[in-house]
Amino acid sequence: MIENRPGLNILAHVTLILGVVVVAMPVWVAFVASTHTATDFSSGTIPMWPGPHLIENYRAMLDTGLSTSGTPPVGRMMVNSMIMALSIAIGKICISMLSAFAIVYFRFPFRGLAFWCIFITLMLPVEVRIVPSFQVVADLGLLNSYAGLSLPLIASATATFLFRQVFLTIPDELTEAARIDGAGPMKFFRDILLPLSRTNMAALFVILFIYGWNQYLWPLLITTDSQYYTIVAGIKRMADVVDGLPKWHLVMATAIMAMLPPVAVVIGMQRLFVKGLVETEK
Repeated sequence: MIENRPGLNILAHVTLILGVVVVAMPVWVAFVASTHTATDFSSGTIPMWPGPHLIENYRAMLDTGLSTSGTPPVGRMMVNSMIMALSIAIGKICISMLSAFAIVYFRFPFRGLAFWCIFITLMLPVEVRIVPSFQVVADLGLLNSYAGLSLPLIASATATFLFRQVFLTIPDELTEAARIDGAGPMKFFRDILLPLSRTNMAALFVILFIYGWNQYLWPLLITTDSQYYTIVAGIKRMADVVDGLPKWHLVMATAIMAMLPPVAVVIGMQRLFVKGLVETEK
């Protein structure tokens, strides 16, 4: 039995509070910076309390964007990032589940080799194959398009491996019972495998959505039309100013708004994730 010591409890609470402060401090500084003007940073001292220009700065980025860097309004960039992140997350889950289903439940020649070929692609992320990927996307005419933003990032060996391991834990009795009832492969997949995998799908969706939302290099490379800028690439363009200093108050306002959708997804999917765990326990 672990002895309950007041000193240990106090130390644990202090450590927790310090951890929260360390994590939240950069977010607080970014928020404070988004409520001031550009001149407030010319002295080199960062204010630590919000200023009076919160509504003004956020409205400027939502309505007009930053014309000096060719950045469109934040709303447009967030829509582009949302489309890209959802396409990547949903596409990865669908393709990975089907590929894992085929590898586990179908008997075909070189099945193991096919799985290991998929698994080996973990050593080939987009950054490694970015030049040939760009060439293929350009030859297909997918530059400055949502398909060009999403399709090269959809395939996922990690998700395939995850669902393969999940399907391997499904009892063979369920497969035999479905076969006796006359259920075809897709009916078995839809009525049995999908409900049993919803917890994994929820957790994977959160990870893949944030992965797609935070994509930086690929959108920066294939988008030259401002109508297809994503929010992360837009922040990079706003920070790169040739003549003059970046307008950090507007950059920070954009960064704060860029954090909101991933935070909302994490909070929303966390409830579904916990609900799936409880139902699985039952």
